[in-house]
Amino acid sequence: MDDTRHYAFVLLLLAAAGLAAVLSNQLSARIRIPAPVLFLVAAAIAQAAVPQLHPPGERDLERIVTVALVLILFDGGLHIGWRRFREAAAPIALTGVLGTIATAAALTVLAHLAFGFSWYVSLLLATALSPTDPAVVFSVLGRREIEGRSGTLLEGESGANDPVGIALLMSLLTAGHLSAGAFGDVAAEFALQMVVGLAVGAVGGRLLLQFIRRVSLPSEALHPIASLSGAVGIYGVATVAHGSGFLAVLVAGVLLGDERAPFKREIMRFHQAMASLAEIVAFLVLGLTVDLHVVSRADVWGPGLVIGALLAFVIRPLLVGPLLLWARLRRGELAFVALSGLKGAVPILLGILVAAHGVPGSVRLYGIVIVVVTFSVAVQGSLVPTAAHLLGVPMRATSPQPYALGVRLEQEPKGVLRLVVGAGSEVEGSTVDEVAARHGDVGVSLLVRAGNLVPVRGLTRFEEGDDVVISAGDDLRQDLTAAFGPAPR
Repeated sequence: MDDTRHYAFVLLLLAAAGLAAVLSNQLSARIRIPAPVLFLVAAAIAQAAVPQLHPPGERDLERIVTVALVLILFDGGLHIGWRRFREAAAPIALTGVLGTIATAAALTVLAHLAFGFSWYVSLLLATALSPTDPAVVFSVLGRREIEGRSGTLLEGESGANDPVGIALLMSLLTAGHLSAGAFGDVAAEFALQMVVGLAVGAVGGRLLLQFIRRVSLPSEALHPIASLSGAVGIYGVATVAHGSGFLAVLVAGVLLGDERAPFKREIMRFHQAMASLAEIVAFLVLGLTVDLHVVSRADVWGPGLVIGALLAFVIRPLLVGPLLLWARLRRGELAFVALSGLKGAVPILLGILVAAHGVPGSVRLYGIVIVVVTFSVAVQGSLVPTAAHLLGVPMRATSPQPYALGVRLEQEPKGVLRLVVGAGSEVEGSTVDEVAARHGDVGVSLLVRAGNLVPVRGLTRFEEGDDVVISAGDDLRQDLTAAFGPAPR
């Protein structure tokens, strides 16, 4: 086989693997096992069955997963947006920062006392296992979306604790040991990364927004590319400045999420697609690093299962649960969030970083991380839909919307809002005329209900979930947004 045909054959295999990964979401919805664990296990089995299938080197692996995390965190920030983040900023900060540190402290004590690791190695292992991944939670929920503050908390917490966990581990690896002086160095380095990352993200996000608004590009397809370049640039600036590039990317995404901008919908969809691709690539590549012979050792899977079970059902609920009281959730929602701290790609990446620094027993440590993550997504993750149902977590059904109706304008339209009628909102059950009487000169241009266009008249009543396009003065924007939003609980 000549080189061209060999390369074409490789591309064919990659295309088949990509299609299988996309279709695995259908299987995931049926068996209630998150798609990421299917990618991880499939890649690990393939690596064991095909000796010629070598994983990338540690440096290449770190770079691949870094790019994947940049894409995932930026999309996560765009999805949350500043309005949703602001409503839950305090509990997100508490769980993302204090919750991560408290979890790491408890796991450190467990690893040292129960399994005999040194305090320094125990702290490295615990820090690697502290971050969570909301994408795994949403994967097992299928075509259902968590409503209200609990969904925002799950997304926001993971967005916050990923940068925190990465920065904390890098600071510990740089210190190289535990002592009073080392703790001071770790604290100073950690604080520097957080402050610089936050500042670069805030400034970079605003600059990127102005670029998108003011710079006219010759093709609409270039705007998502520009936003992607901006996100990667923000990561680069923050990292070069000794800050957390991951935190900077998240903050920039949050600041852009709710802002009006040309080609905003195309930008959002592009980043959502890139984040989905990044998740697939990250877990497939990470799966190639899994040595099944190491994972099958009793001194690896035994501690891994114990740590995974205690972390999921004891440590996180006891330590993170009290921090959620600030969120003023119902008991069922609070319990659900406390039980839904699933692990994902970040702990595996951190385990690789530990191994790359030559920490004693790093092969065993990495195997334990793999077992904990697999337990979290396969066992704990499979219980998430049942827990959501039993605890009465508010959810709504979602489905793809392959058809779009709209118009293109050269200039940004003035006085146009697109809103969704929230559950228990002020306008739910009201007629168009009644809303206009309460809020002034309001006209409904378009109303979509359950996928169908609804003829709009003065006596048409709004129902929960209605997607509405409204023409109104800019001075009414804030009042109408509040009126259409879900009732506070």
